Amino acid sequence: MKLNDFKLEVYFGKHEFSAPYLLAQSDCEAMTIKELLQMAGESSSEFLDTWLGYTEVSGHPILRKEISRLYSTVGEEDVLVHSGAEEAIFNFMNVFLQKGDHVICQFPVYQSLYEVANAIGCEVTRWELRRSGEEWSFDVDELKDLVRPETKLVVINNPNNPTGYLVSNRDLAKIASFTEERGIFVFSDEVYRGLELDQSIEKQKSFADISDNSLALGVMSKSYGLAGLRIGWVVSHNKSVLESMTRFKHYTTICNSAPSEYLAKKALQVGDKLLKRNREIVCQNWEYAERFFGKYSSLFSVSRPKAGPIAFVGFLRGDVDRFCSELLDNSGVLLLPGSMYDYEGSYFRMGFGRKSFAEGLDRLDEFLESFD
Repeated sequence: MKLNDFKLEVYFGKHEFSAPYLLAQSDCEAMTIKELLQMAGESSSEFLDTWLGYTEVSGHPILRKEISRLYSTVGEEDVLVHSGAEEAIFNFMNVFLQKGDHVICQFPVYQSLYEVANAIGCEVTRWELRRSGEEWSFDVDELKDLVRPETKLVVINNPNNPTGYLVSNRDLAKIASFTEERGIFVFSDEVYRGLELDQSIEKQKSFADISDNSLALGVMSKSYGLAGLRIGWVVSHNKSVLESMTRFKHYTTICNSAPSEYLAKKALQVGDKLLKRNREIVCQNWEYAERFFGKYSSLFSVSRPKAGPIAFVGFLRGDVDRFCSELLDNSGVLLLPGSMYDYEGSYFRMGFGRKSFAEGLDRLDEFLESFD
């Protein structure tokens, strides 16, 4: 397998830890171990007594039990824990796909969701989100026209990175019905599930609770804001796929970090508090951003994300890559141009999940006052 460079990660590798103002981040506000334990009502003594030996390949039973509670039809035996979401994506694609398979992937999405399949030798067809008026839209019926006899997998990312778009439960059911009829498996990246910004709407379902012919991805990094734990997971009722991924994991990480599993377990026990905290940060930052975008409506076009801490912002004047580069060089503000998603439109990703958002947006405002 020969993988192309992961554009987004190469870009962040150059700039994420040197740029003073981060407006591109896709995760929510992190916290210290001390703060997490205090939220969970735990002293540090139990954490300090954590045994630093090997852990179970599939993940600690208590952690898997906590993860299973996030779903309505999943038991701990249906959960496989990984070191972050990226390992899970890589492992699944390698055990499930082979050269010549046809894959349909929602687009734009995180690069590894289609790049690993491409490296395996699959043919990947993009199932595109489109901007319609002021909103992003997704034509579920278009899937019927994209399917081929050799189609083996459909990849969806819901809520979507980078647009913040949310596929409705009704449309998820339509996708499940169509794919089940044709024996097509679905990989559902749900790393922003739980961070729906409008809490009055119907709670978002996991695809794993809708279809047995699927696998869903979750992680501590995004909605929960605990990227440093490097804990992700997949859930599925397909025992064969989980067993194959477990065996493949023997060649990647083998098992997960014991301290990370302990802290992830504690975090999920107060998961609702973490999600509420992060939703409040995102919503507060969006209010600030809304005023900003109103001021610069001739420069930017943006839709409020329906879920998650990011939006894909249209740039209405000139070269967006050049704009992001000049902004970084002159003001130290980091945005992520849409070219990092292989997206041809003039867009950049903006993140609303950090407490430092207002400071970075003020710096962007200062830059725009002299922007030509």
